[in-house]
Amino acid sequence: MKTINPLLMRACAFVLFLGLVGAGYLAAGAAPAPEKKDPPKVRKVKVGDNVTLEVQGDKRRVLINAQVVLRKGPLELFLCRKESKEHESILNADIDARDLHKALLITGAKPGTTCEYTEKKIKPATGTAVKISVQYEEKGKTVTVPAGTWVRNMKTRKELKENWVFAGSKFVKNVLDPKKPDIYLANYGDVITISNFEDSLLDLPIASSKDDADRSFEANTDKIPKLETKVIVILEPILDKKNKK
Repeated sequence: MKTINPLLMRACAFVLFLGLVGAGYLAAGAAPAPEKKDPPKVRKVKVGDNVTLEVQGDKRRVLINAQVVLRKGPLELFLCRKESKEHESILNADIDARDLHKALLITGAKPGTTCEYTEKKIKPATGTAVKISVQYEEKGKTVTVPAGTWVRNMKTRKELKENWVFAGSKFVKNVLDPKKPDIYLANYGDVITISNFEDSLLDLPIASSKDDADRSFEANTDKIPKLETKVIVILEPILDKKNKK
C-alpha cells in the first residue's frame, strides 16, 4: 500500500480551504454582498413655460427657470412674475403662476391659507413647508445654495433660515369678463414673497410686514451672483408621511 505524501495532502487541503473561503462558507458571519441597484432614473415633465416637475422614484420637486434682477436694497419678494415687481424682487421668471401651483399639487404639497392683516397684528400664511434652493453656474462649476442665503435681516444681519409655505394665493372671478377663467392673483407678481401678501403663492410663515417702513429683509448682496445670471429655483416640499405618494 502506497503512502500518501503529507505535503501533497496539505496542498490539497489548502486548495480546498481557499475554495470554501471564496464561496463564503468559512467567512465567520459573512453574508453575500447585497447587489447594488442603480438609483431610479430622473424624469422631467414640463408643466408649463419654465416650470418643470422632476421625479426620481418617490421623490418629486419643482424647477423654475429664472434670472437675477436685483442685488441691493430692501426686499418684498424672492421671485416675482416677469414684468411685475422686479424693483423689489431678487429673481423674476416668465411663468404662469397657475402652473407652479399645479406642479406643487402634483408633488403632494397642500395649499394652506394666505396671510391676514388685522389692526394689531399679522396672521402669517400656512401650508406645506417648501425648501427652496437656487442653482447656477459660476466659473464653470454648478453651485447650489439655500435661497435664504441671498436674504438677510436688516437689523440682525443674519441670513433667512425659515422655509417658505405653500399658501396657495387666491382665485377670483373676472368681473370684467365673467366668461373668462377666474383670475389667479399670484399672477400679478407675488409668486415667492418675503413680505406677507394676501395673494402670495409661497410666503414666509412668520410676520413680515409689507409696509415700506416696517420691512425686515434686504438683499444679501455679496452672496447674489451678477444681474441677469440664469438660475434654476428648486422647490422641495417637506411632506408628512401621510401626504407622500
